[in-house]
Amino acid sequence: MPSDVLALWSAAVPLMGSPGPATLSLAGIGVSFGAKRGFRYLAGIVLGTTAVLVLIATGITGLVLSMPFLVDVLVALALLYILYLAWKIATAPPLGARVAAGRPPALAGGLVLALANPKAFAAIGAVYASHDLTGDPIENAIAKVVALALVIVTVNSVWLVLGSAFSTILTNPRSARVVNVGFALCLVATVVWALLKAPVG
Repeated sequence: MPSDVLALWSAAVPLMGSPGPATLSLAGIGVSFGAKRGFRYLAGIVLGTTAVLVLIATGITGLVLSMPFLVDVLVALALLYILYLAWKIATAPPLGARVAAGRPPALAGGLVLALANPKAFAAIGAVYASHDLTGDPIENAIAKVVALALVIVTVNSVWLVLGSAFSTILTNPRSARVVNVGFALCLVATVVWALLKAPVG
């Protein structure tokens, strides 16, 4: 079983940790507000993504996906929130003024984005369905949920910390603004990409 867990992790880390709305928003918040002030948003992302994992493990995702209107509403909410986050990151104050100005996104924002993040459903669903850790279905489901929950905590924390570490070299307000706007544009690009990939009609 340890080798099976390692195989699961080796597939999960690149898929679940690759750039997407949640990970890029965490990095942007790390750059704009620092790891400590971004912790509540991280907690929301972790809780929401873990909830997606549980939905997949219990089969509820299939029920949700069978209701196209609900899927469209969730995706629309995610896209709108990503645009809001992009604005928040792009307009965050420079490093020196950060403590006094601007409130970072909170737990609820991270939770909403994670629950409505199409990339989370696709990446977690692919990894979950393609690996088995034990022969017993219930034990297998529990083992995969625990193993993948560890990946969720780890990869999202790393993105926030990396963004925060990157911000420490941005003592120049102009450089900080360029990086903030760069992360915001990356987030907007994820919205455009999702719209281009959405089925027509």
